[in-house]
Amino acid sequence: MGFPKRSIALNRNRTNTIHSVLQSPSVLHFPKQPYHPQVITKKATITPSPKPKTVTTTQQPPHWNLLQRAASTALDMLEGALVSRESQNPLPKTADPRVQIAGNFAPVPEQPVRHALPVSGTIPECISGVYVRNGANPLHEPVAGHHFFDGDGMVHAVSINDGAASYACRFTETQRLVQEREIGRPVFPKAIGELHGHSGIARLALFYARGALGLVDPSHGIGVANAGLVYFNDRLLAMSEDDMPYQVRITPTGDLETVGRYDFETQLGSTMIAHPKVDPVSGHLHTLSYDVVKRPYLKYFQFSADGEKSPDVEIPLAAPTMMHDFAITENFVVIPDQQVVFKLQEMITGGSPVIYDENKKSRFGILAKNATNADDIIWVECPDTFCFHLWNAWEEPESDEVVVIGSCMTPPDSIFNENDECLKSVLSEIRLNLKTGESTRRPIISEESEHVNLEAGMVNRNQLGRKTRYAYLAIAEPWPKVSGFAKVDLFTGEVKKHIYGDRKFGGEPFFLPSSSCGEEDGGYILSFVHDEKTWKSELQIVNAMNLKLEATVTLPSRVPYGFHGTFIDSKDLKNQA
Repeated sequence: MGFPKRSIALNRNRTNTIHSVLQSPSVLHFPKQPYHPQVITKKATITPSPKPKTVTTTQQPPHWNLLQRAASTALDMLEGALVSRESQNPLPKTADPRVQIAGNFAPVPEQPVRHALPVSGTIPECISGVYVRNGANPLHEPVAGHHFFDGDGMVHAVSINDGAASYACRFTETQRLVQEREIGRPVFPKAIGELHGHSGIARLALFYARGALGLVDPSHGIGVANAGLVYFNDRLLAMSEDDMPYQVRITPTGDLETVGRYDFETQLGSTMIAHPKVDPVSGHLHTLSYDVVKRPYLKYFQFSADGEKSPDVEIPLAAPTMMHDFAITENFVVIPDQQVVFKLQEMITGGSPVIYDENKKSRFGILAKNATNADDIIWVECPDTFCFHLWNAWEEPESDEVVVIGSCMTPPDSIFNENDECLKSVLSEIRLNLKTGESTRRPIISEESEHVNLEAGMVNRNQLGRKTRYAYLAIAEPWPKVSGFAKVDLFTGEVKKHIYGDRKFGGEPFFLPSSSCGEEDGGYILSFVHDEKTWKSELQIVNAMNLKLEATVTLPSRVPYGFHGTFIDSKDLKNQA
């Protein structure tokens, strides 16, 4: 957003917890602070209230002066009038909190470490460390529009040692969360759920007014750190593309604590996307940073294995573009410049700033990993292609091609804007010819009867950027829930499925390679699974070679559906910064 940035240390304060209803569909109930426990059964029925929401008066910290207190009250009144006006029109499903965070998408309170969890089956001896998964978990009840991606970041951790397991979940203490906790309600703008049309402009104006008066401080970042996780240079980093990463430390007991906003020892002066790539050979971390307001709209840079940052490489783009993910090969980075773009001026005419631009041609940029500028980038057009995630890419020198594996999504902006067309996500092989500048695209699962929506997943990370045979991907059906995962043979299109069970749903399948097996698919799939019949959650551990369920860890509290995770080996944890 153009605010100055610097790293700060944060103090944890967990006197507040949140409680919400646990059934779907529902109206969400977030108690006002201070929170008081309430008992809600999964069979309870709550009907939507016809009354418009009201804005809770800001808790005024003691260090505010009289002018700030008066200004806060006035701005609260203005916001209340705005919310009252907004409530006269129905929210689209993509911004309605009763849709976006209902059922097991609803938030949960923090959970301190619980040890000696019940285990069914046997956890393989080679699994020793911590599985962590990120997700969106709003601290406060939304007062207006809310998209699932807007929630505060919460990390869920299962520690495994000698076949025993423990569990904890904690908020990532972003500057946004710390400030909103202090004043007792949400005040930072929600990029997807709130910033639509004239009311979005009004919300931005309210936020900047609060900033100018010192009621909030956006100078240390406004991100939620709810999407990606990577363990790099002895640090666990929680990320969302609207801010720098936040470092989260895993304690010796298996708990989680936020260290603070991490700028790589003052080397990083911009945001970072939530899907950086660690090259398994060099150990370098490659990443992108995009800006929706000012040029350069896109930058590429990398960090050496010991955390030394390279100079930024500015990538020329005509307009700011949604750049959620990218890919690496042995020698290149593969940059998708697709048709979902940011047009802030759309808000002036009452629209969303995130739109599908049908006049733009999708393309991929191929840039050398060690490039110092973008002069030699090769752009290859790939018409009508939108991949929210790319699973892998590799080079085939004999044909002068780079092969990209991704899930092509239609309609491209369906995640962000309401659409009558059903979402379709097709696992695809995209070939980019560096000599001719031409591209081809084909569905990997060729039989129409075999089509299944595949989103969220990975390949063997020890072979990232190299030719891989298998991908492990979430079966996103019924959308947006995940009923299981698929092991897909990228060469033959063969699909093998692991279904979680009747009314059981999960999320991203995480592939953990086994050091004792030399086969590409030698390892285990880890995934959080929620039973919507019993309202219990568990961690499933599945053998990736034969898809046999090896073990189930029963968790002490509900784990909402979330985003992306990683695994940190116990040997690596010993060197944690």
